[in-house]
Amino acid sequence: MNPAYVDADVILRFLCGDPPDMAAQARELFEAVERGEIVLWIDEIVLAEVVWVLHSFYHYAPERISRVMQELLSHEGLQAEDKPGLLAALTLFADRNIDFADALVAVHMGRRGVREIFSFDRHFDHLPGMIRRCPGKQEQTPA
Repeated sequence: MNPAYVDADVILRFLCGDPPDMAAQARELFEAVERGEIVLWIDEIVLAEVVWVLHSFYHYAPERISRVMQELLSHEGLQAEDKPGLLAALTLFADRNIDFADALVAVHMGRRGVREIFSFDRHFDHLPGMIRRCPGKQEQTPA
């Protein structure tokens, strides 16, 4: 079978079970993935949307989101361009109390050997080895 992409709304219906009719359809799709009948691709932006909705709308704790999404990504039938990077970002999100988007940025920075980031976001202060700088300032921003 040819691969297909999956959108955030399908993943959310599968995980949250609502509305019931869409959740049943999403469950059927993921059961087909489980049986090896279909391969689904998930992009970083789709995973970021799922994490954001689970956290902001459904009020899932970061640890729960990380666990659930890591379980989902563990299936061979669900592919991502950088699955190890997504898994690392999910771990940072849960363990370091940072936004998932910031965790993705941190993973990309680490892969590129970049240690400095210009940001007003203090979440980066929680990551060892990273230096956050405020725009317009040359000196390191104190933690």
